[in-house]
Amino acid sequence: MQPHLAFTGYLGRRLHLGVCGSVAAYKALELLRMLTATGLGVGATLTASAERFVTRLSFEALGAGPVYGPMFDPGHGPFGHLEPGQSAHAMLVAPASANTLARLALGLADEMLACQALAFEGPLVVAPAMNPRLWNAPATRANWETLKARGVVCVEPACGDMACGEQGRGRLAPLEEIYVQALRAATVQDLAGIDVLLTLGPTRESFDCVRHWSNPSTGTMGAALAVAAWLRGARVHAVCGPVALWLPQGIERVDVTSAREMHQAAMDLFPAAQWACCTAAVADFRPEPFGPGKFKKDSGPLAVTFLPNPDILAAMGQARGPGQRLCGFAAEAADLEAHARGKLARKRLDLIVANDVTAPGSGFAAPTNGVLVLDAQGRLERWPVLPKTEVAWRIWDWMLALSS
Repeated sequence: MQPHLAFTGYLGRRLHLGVCGSVAAYKALELLRMLTATGLGVGATLTASAERFVTRLSFEALGAGPVYGPMFDPGHGPFGHLEPGQSAHAMLVAPASANTLARLALGLADEMLACQALAFEGPLVVAPAMNPRLWNAPATRANWETLKARGVVCVEPACGDMACGEQGRGRLAPLEEIYVQALRAATVQDLAGIDVLLTLGPTRESFDCVRHWSNPSTGTMGAALAVAAWLRGARVHAVCGPVALWLPQGIERVDVTSAREMHQAAMDLFPAAQWACCTAAVADFRPEPFGPGKFKKDSGPLAVTFLPNPDILAAMGQARGPGQRLCGFAAEAADLEAHARGKLARKRLDLIVANDVTAPGSGFAAPTNGVLVLDAQGRLERWPVLPKTEVAWRIWDWMLALSS
């Protein structure tokens, strides 16, 4: 799993996982690992068909509990069909078969998983896996639309090769997508209704047609902030420099390359944003292009002229309207607090997060960060080296407190 998705802190929250009969049932075991790594408590129910592919013992061995099978299994007493609705904050069915989709759409309660889902009043996430002809059948499509109309979080299956040898749509969606949708369903939606704009990653400033001026930023910190805000219910727009990072489908992503492209995209989106957070490591200068082709080493001495790039954060600070909150990042190599205070005031920020890129665990491309955080009201904290997902969560907590 990429570091910007590795959230923890879900101790005390619970999710119930339903598994249906499909070759993809084995993937539910890896999904269980991903979910329990967050701190979530996870129970599970396997349909009779699922137990043809995987066993209850496998789920128990990986930390699920309780794990249910048939409706009248004496091992769980007479009210196992009600337990998820009493203890879980969210429910996930993955993989979901065509048969289970029909049961859920019709509200049937003739077996354990369907009965548990019918009695469950919290968020329900469904991720199907089946043969493309089953998926495309009019009855399945009608059931799918019925579930969406009821507010079920429906994770569309993917296209590809099937176990039966056919090709088409019906493969279980990527586990990362199912994981984040389930995690969002189990997360308190305290940022619901807030429009968040983020910039992340480096920029690349072309020197000729094959070379560029840039930095080692991977965008992990910004991506962690984007996912954290989305998990907590915000509407998120992420303006991304050239990075190889996966983001959930629910995040509106704009990919750019240069600082000027990032400036244009960010300023287009900024008026509609309630909160903006600029984490991108934007090149302050760009080389004046050598020409339309490639500079050849036998062309003689090389002299490069650098031109200033637009300052995205300063432009936002000047353009911000009443009620807009603005957070900036400062990557420094010395005098962290002094540089942070200067940037906070100079760029009219509400919050600044500064890190020493020369310190172990706090530089570019690291999964962790140790930061100094300062706000316009004078509050200052120094956080130890933490996973960037934890840093992201704390930043949104701070922004929420500033907005209350």
